[in-house]
Amino acid sequence: MTATRTAPYETRPASPVLGAEIVGVDLTGAVDDATAEALREDFWKHKVLVFRGQHLTPDAHVKAVQIFDKPFDHPRWLHRYEDNRLVYVFNLEKGGAAAQWHVGGTWRNPPFNIESLTYQVVPEVGGRTLWADLQAAYDGLSEPFKRLLESVNAVYSDYPGDGTYNRPPVTGTVEHPVVRTHRHTGRKGLFISSSAIRLSGINAAEGEALLPLLLAHASSPNYTVGFGWRPGDFVIWDNQATWHYAVNDYDGPREYRKVIGG
Repeated sequence: MTATRTAPYETRPASPVLGAEIVGVDLTGAVDDATAEALREDFWKHKVLVFRGQHLTPDAHVKAVQIFDKPFDHPRWLHRYEDNRLVYVFNLEKGGAAAQWHVGGTWRNPPFNIESLTYQVVPEVGGRTLWADLQAAYDGLSEPFKRLLESVNAVYSDYPGDGTYNRPPVTGTVEHPVVRTHRHTGRKGLFISSSAIRLSGINAAEGEALLPLLLAHASSPNYTVGFGWRPGDFVIWDNQATWHYAVNDYDGPREYRKVIGG
């Protein structure tokens, strides 16, 4: 796909739907105001931005996220970088926990605006991450179906997690509308995650039929893009306009750091 120049860097779209690689920006140092504004515009447009070979320190990772939003301090997360509590560390011997389509932060209202990762150790083969454009998925629905969804919510556990696999039984819940209007662009999109317990606003039988349909539609390959990783790569995505899937097709360790925004 043809690269376009929008600022003192190149934007290389990865698909016609979403995702782009940004070439020519060094996030390890200061980013001037004009470049930061251009990056934000590209972010709202492409929803997933990849910066190759940045090798960001934890502090530089936080500053990179601050270009787009205010970093979020998770209330329970146990595994943090010792000198910056806004940086969450992952050292996995085997993947799999994120091998389902999901949105981050469905336990709170509003959910996270942004998520981002920097990679330190990645598999030689495999380990790609997929994203799907929930706004494009919404656009692909019929008008009568869109009207139906305006009154439907999805119900999720309100347990925030702590970075371990210990999840207590669901006692409290939080609801999110399955159609969300984007805070910056005003564009409507689906908002759904595989962790949804049920739908509300319709009867139980209707919800049981509708939820699998929404999950399948939103994860259609027609709305997706995928990226593979090398050590030093940085990726940031719009958590309220996309959902993502970490492909579990590899063996061996994987190390990365996460910073959340919003």
